[in-house]
Amino acid sequence: MEPIFDRFTGGLFETNCYYLVQSKILIDAPEGAAEWLRDSGHEVAILLLTHGHVDHVWDAAQIQREHGCEVYYHPETEPMVRDPDFYKRFGFPWTVAPIQPGLFLSASAAVELGGQRFEVLEVPGHCPGSLCFLIKEANLLFGGDVLFAGAVGRWDLPGGSKELLLSGIREKLLPLGDTVQVLSGHGPDTTIGEERRHNPYVNGLE
Repeated sequence: MEPIFDRFTGGLFETNCYYLVQSKILIDAPEGAAEWLRDSGHEVAILLLTHGHVDHVWDAAQIQREHGCEVYYHPETEPMVRDPDFYKRFGFPWTVAPIQPGLFLSASAAVELGGQRFEVLEVPGHCPGSLCFLIKEANLLFGGDVLFAGAVGRWDLPGGSKELLLSGIREKLLPLGDTVQVLSGHGPDTTIGEERRHNPYVNGLE
């Protein structure tokens, strides 16, 4: 199925989320996403979380409650979305409303959710349990905070690792091919080829 998608950017860190119209799947839940969904008339059957950082999960509990949707994430994301004091223990001033227990996802060559087929890629380094979602037939990658236009995810937050992040990009994203469009968690769209040629963090990884 060739996906039709809508997007919203919200919160202090201008975080992108993406809504797949045919399958009613929302990828990530930044602050303001719940209101945007109501205003847009979008109904969510499934919420996919690329990772558990606060700016990507801020509205997750509210969306789960209002839409009665299933929430999928990597097992290592669980404490970030279930423990309201998780961030305070690391010295951050945020309290995130906890979701009801979700469903675990890990790396998989093929998973079908809401009628949409994905490949699930695990690319930690920015955050433990960081996932990217590839719709192979559409050459479309929902990349979270792994790869950006001209940059990569930061690795200096708790659980981050420059080595893991760059090796994951080299081994799992670059082989996808230059024509794959990357829809990132922040900033504009890009392609694997554009980042391979011009991104200073990626150029020369191969």
